[in-house]
Amino acid sequence: MKKEFTAATVEEAKSLAAAEFGTAVENISFTVLEEPKKSFFGKLKGEARIEAEYEAAVTQETVKEEVSATTADQTEAVIEAPAQEEPEQEIEWTETAQKKADCAKEYLVKVITAMGIENAEIETKKIENGALFDIKSEEFSKLIGKKGELLDSLQYLASLVCNRIDRDYFRISCDCGDFRARRKKQLENLARKIANNVQRSGRSYALEPMNPYERRIIHAAISEIEGVVSQSKGEEPWRKVIISSTNPRKGGGRDGGYRNGGRGGRRNSRPQKAFDITTSFEKDYKKPKPEDSMKGAGLYSKIEF
Repeated sequence: MKKEFTAATVEEAKSLAAAEFGTAVENISFTVLEEPKKSFFGKLKGEARIEAEYEAAVTQETVKEEVSATTADQTEAVIEAPAQEEPEQEIEWTETAQKKADCAKEYLVKVITAMGIENAEIETKKIENGALFDIKSEEFSKLIGKKGELLDSLQYLASLVCNRIDRDYFRISCDCGDFRARRKKQLENLARKIANNVQRSGRSYALEPMNPYERRIIHAAISEIEGVVSQSKGEEPWRKVIISSTNPRKGGGRDGGYRNGGRGGRRNSRPQKAFDITTSFEKDYKKPKPEDSMKGAGLYSKIEF
């Protein structure tokens, strides 16, 4: 995967690349395309532009290490702050809901078996208006795919199959190796790093297109950071989050030109379609976007849509 990044310095541009790819700077190959020049008075003029190349290697060992690290963090948090929450109330399913859950699980088992993955186990958990299927298998990479594409595909198809039973929508969620939690943490880190860059430069920054679920994670993270706001722009599947400063640089306001993580920092006058599209298979992703009707409400009170 190759991308261009622009920032005030080469080091900042490398940090943006590391945040975008979700890995350390040392794991990425960089080519410096342009460096800021020193003016007569010794001040830096212009911006740094680099090309970053990274090939993610998803292995069983890597996933196991990340899952172990997540489990350790959760255990430590429990030790430091003992939970005093009331026991969760058990969700009751109707007979139809049970049929839909059984139908979706049966379909997942057939597809996973057809993929040549043996000894996979699926645990079912009741959630509000649906079911969560936690797929346990040694072949993590085959089930997750790049940025969760395969996992989202299984989730979407299982939803289509089980919801043919009747017209009442039954939400299907799939997870494997705690991927959802790890992806959430990765997106939150990305949001914080981009927000820091926006605060320093005063310029808006456009992330790559994401599905509504991932956009909501970015919005929630930005809502907790002073000096920046976020909004979603564009049409699916190219809809993306724009992070802007509350004190924008002159001539580059919140709704003006913005830096784009996938286009090397160029200004855009209209949505670009040549992006590395993030997955959007979930059926309810295509429903009216909840984020578009939550102006000024609670957690999203700082978000502009």
